[in-house]
Amino acid sequence: MVAELNIEKIRKDFPILNTTVYGKKLVYLDNAATSQKPQQVIDALDTYYKEYNSNVHRGVHHLSQRATNAYEASRVKIAQHINAAHSHEVIFTRGTTEGINLVAACFGKKYLNPGDYVLVSAMEHHSNIVPWQMIAEEKGAGLKVIPMDKNGVLQIDTLPALLENVKIVAVNYISNSLGSVNPIREIIAMAHERDIPVLIDAAQAVPHMKVDVQELDVDFLAFSGHKVYGPTGIGVLYGKTKWLDDLPPYQGGGDMIKTVTFAKTTYNEPPFKFEAGTPDISGAVGLAAALDYINEIGLENIAQHEHELIKYAEEKLAAIEGFRFIGNSPNRAGAISFMIEGLHPFDVGELLDKQGIAVRTGHHCTEPVMDFFGIPGTIRASFAFYNTFEEIDTLVAALKKAITILK
Repeated sequence: MVAELNIEKIRKDFPILNTTVYGKKLVYLDNAATSQKPQQVIDALDTYYKEYNSNVHRGVHHLSQRATNAYEASRVKIAQHINAAHSHEVIFTRGTTEGINLVAACFGKKYLNPGDYVLVSAMEHHSNIVPWQMIAEEKGAGLKVIPMDKNGVLQIDTLPALLENVKIVAVNYISNSLGSVNPIREIIAMAHERDIPVLIDAAQAVPHMKVDVQELDVDFLAFSGHKVYGPTGIGVLYGKTKWLDDLPPYQGGGDMIKTVTFAKTTYNEPPFKFEAGTPDISGAVGLAAALDYINEIGLENIAQHEHELIKYAEEKLAAIEGFRFIGNSPNRAGAISFMIEGLHPFDVGELLDKQGIAVRTGHHCTEPVMDFFGIPGTIRASFAFYNTFEEIDTLVAALKKAITILK
């Protein structure tokens, strides 16, 4: 049962929300770039460094064993959060970008050949375009693109024809620049009909909704800790066991080996095969604390509150003279991108900042999206469950003031 959130109580868990900017109370609407951290996550990091900081695995002393237990318990907790079948299907990375690069490098090295293709969508973040271009160029393969319409909705009726000679599909769950929620289940099902694996960039999905990798039947899924109220520098790559067993390692070094001689190296089992070197132990601990925090609040409750925020913002913003949505998908989550007629997004963003409001301006690492709409960039307001309807009212008033100044 969905419960109404006590936003006032929740906001007290986030120390940074008491910040003032240019004498104004901070209104933080840049959550798609990074979310703020609750005290519970800050405390978990503090406790780790104060009480049991040590390197993990191999150590026989007390601190190493305690750090190892906490690190591996975090892996188990993350596996449960995304409903992975096994904890070894969770690989720790630096973030979504590294997760995608890992799959592109390892999968591409083994499976891409001249004449093959990787299929992405027209609304991908650069981190789900460039790694595939790099490996495709190296292997003589190519890139195909699922088109979108002017509302920022993928045209998946084109998918059957596009899947010809495709070796892997890589698409985002939610567009970081448009907020469009993509029909991931249909894409996965259509790809699997042809035995084509699918990677999902879930960086913008995991903070806003329940993501169940077994229900989705996805082959790979990547997300970042810092977007889901955890620390920066930690991320997760989920991979089905059959793929993790099959793919070659990403990097060489400590922990990813069983035996090393100058003649030959034998690689470790997943997940360690893909985790060379000392990992971000504190980041894993902090991410687990963040997931504990949002699970205590309830993902359904979070999704409901954020849905109401989006609908309220859409209604209030649309009434502003010269306002234009960029992307108008009927299924939107997390973010609203827009422009004000005759004004550059950067100029509007600067004036909002002077009124204490943090939004993102620019191309949001999705230049092909901006090219499609024929614009230099957008203003993006992105939401978290600690945001309020009053903050949206403040944004609307500040936008009207900025328009008056700039026009």
